[in-house]
Amino acid sequence: MNRKTIKASFELEGIGLHTGKVSKLRFRPMEENKGIVFVKKDNDSEIEIKAEIKNVLTTNRSTTLAKNDNKVITTEHLLAALYALEIDDVYIDIEGDEIPILDGSSKLFCDAITESGVVEKEKEKEYFEISEIFEFKVEETGSEYIAMPAEFFEVRALIDFKSPIVNKQFAEILDIREFCNEFASCRTFGFFSEVESLLEQGLIKGGNLDNAIVIADKILTDEDISRFAKKLNIDKLNIDQEGILSSTPLKFPNEPARHKLLDFIGDISLLAMPIKGRIIAKRPGHKANIEFAKFLKQKSVRQRKLKGKPLYNPNDKPIFDTPQVMEFLPHRYPFLLVDKIIEMSDTHIVGVKNLTFNELLFQGHFPGNPVFPGVLQMEALAQTGGILALSLQDSPKGWNTYFLKMDNVKFKNMAVPGDTLVMKMELVEPIRRGLVRMKGTIYVGDKVISEGDLLAQISKSK
Repeated sequence: MNRKTIKASFELEGIGLHTGKVSKLRFRPMEENKGIVFVKKDNDSEIEIKAEIKNVLTTNRSTTLAKNDNKVITTEHLLAALYALEIDDVYIDIEGDEIPILDGSSKLFCDAITESGVVEKEKEKEYFEISEIFEFKVEETGSEYIAMPAEFFEVRALIDFKSPIVNKQFAEILDIREFCNEFASCRTFGFFSEVESLLEQGLIKGGNLDNAIVIADKILTDEDISRFAKKLNIDKLNIDQEGILSSTPLKFPNEPARHKLLDFIGDISLLAMPIKGRIIAKRPGHKANIEFAKFLKQKSVRQRKLKGKPLYNPNDKPIFDTPQVMEFLPHRYPFLLVDKIIEMSDTHIVGVKNLTFNELLFQGHFPGNPVFPGVLQMEALAQTGGILALSLQDSPKGWNTYFLKMDNVKFKNMAVPGDTLVMKMELVEPIRRGLVRMKGTIYVGDKVISEGDLLAQISKSK
């Protein structure tokens, strides 16, 4: 799937939940592939704040992004809508410091984006694929996250509050396309004692019972209700039999859990790449969500470095074993540096070299601290690539492969006895006039040992 942006510009305006001030947003299509970018005016210049983990300033009751002294507060509801509608690139001009709370959910953002339309771009999306089961805990908040492989993005959120009204709830989304209809309308919420305290501190200035749900966490007296109504500038306040204070009934019985799932999607979108995998979030919150997103970011960086790494199972039968390798190559011990070929196509090949202390070279190369020389790593790659080049000829036998040039060679980690080198060579272009241009990478486990661009020539043996 390719990256997407909005089709037409549009604007939204509203009051910020925490600041109580009016903010204006203008969404603009983006031709570049820069991601979700908030644009703020700073005197005569424009400041771009990209929606990504490194720009998170604080997670105190909302997720705030910042660059220098410029900040964007309460980003999660908007980001959840953008993620659900698969928008990868968009400019968002913002006048003010906070994303409008609107109705306390993501619904109006979803509606506006859908009405604008979505267009697909030429560049493909890059996904973070969860390839193993792992757990992540945030001791400070008691939050736990479990991730596991899945073909698509799936999330289950479980909440557990010390409240007789909202105790244990869960919500689950198995298809992100369901978000706008089944989750986007779920509003932010808080508990009576907590909300009353925040109002007393002069916070949540834009909060009211139209854009938030207030849940009773104790038996409320008439005096409590009257006092709370006064703080909200409401003449009369009614509380339903289930202990919910809101201007409208709950959208779903588990609306709080659904909103926590909404918040999680908005926060995890700061990974700045869509996810393929299933995540279970227990007691999620902004602080824990961002810590988990940072953890995923580390994994995504590692995954990107290992993108294209061959899978090597020593139990699988090789394409060519050592005797067959020697039918292609003129090299012999101690200079045959390919033990077997495990993978091959018309454009790439993967070879394996097992390092043992019995290698003759270790007697003289750093005795007492044996290290496999970098130049021999390049030679091993060249021999691997030579097998591919020769296999593409009508008559593979009777040819030799000669090195011409090495470029962009990097030695990143040491290779030592006991290591298994997995050597991947990829054709950069078709072979012409006997010239073979290939990109080579050597892996040991999940580490890249070395890499480089190699140029060789094949010619008939004399």
